[in-house]
Amino acid sequence: MTGTSIDVIWWITVVEIPALTGLWWLMWRTRRDQDIALERHRQRLDTAVAQLREALSAYKLEVAKSYASTSQLKDLEGRLTDHLLRIEAKLDSQKPSARHMTRRES
Repeated sequence: MTGTSIDVIWWITVVEIPALTGLWWLMWRTRRDQDIALERHRQRLDTAVAQLREALSAYKLEVAKSYASTSQLKDLEGRLTDHLLRIEAKLDSQKPSARHMTRRES
């Protein structure tokens, strides 16, 4: 039996321990590489998010600068309404004379 136990101990020592050590090292290295890749990806995403936020902020500023406010639109609407009412009043004042002219022509 001593020959068999030496063969088992030799097998464990020469084959299994180095194989398990190699597998453990391979898993550790793969995990480390994945952590590094994940961190790089996270940094790229953070940079992209920061750029998008800056672009959105610039767009909001542009909109605030170049588009009319609600108060300006209400003022414009009031002026247009007043002007249209004046045109309507002028047209109403000219209607009787236009009717009078059509009666003369017939």
